[in-house]
Amino acid sequence: METLVWVVHVVTAVVLIGLVLMQHGKGADMGAAFGTGSAGSLFGSSGSANFLSRSTAVAATMFFVTSLSLTYLYAHPAQQQGVMDKVKPAATQAAPAAPAANPADDSKSKEIPK
Repeated sequence: METLVWVVHVVTAVVLIGLVLMQHGKGADMGAAFGTGSAGSLFGSSGSANFLSRSTAVAATMFFVTSLSLTYLYAHPAQQQGVMDKVKPAATQAAPAAPAANPADDSKSKEIPK
């Protein structure tokens, strides 16, 4: 999940940078006087500004949402739910039991009641 959010975040950042660089500044009206106007463009004379502005707003919203999502994911890490997480490490497992003492040895060590 985290990897998917990272990929969307990076792609959104690149798209946002591209959209901001494609927009015309306030001094772009001077270029229209020399024949580079946008009247014959794909979106019409004012359509490109509206399209780019709306696209930038959508990309910025996605960027903020992915930023908040990444913050939440790092603040609340998920617990591992795999099968191997339930296995105890070898160091904490109980050692094998010592072999039983020989019964003949027990009889020698005990005192015989008189």
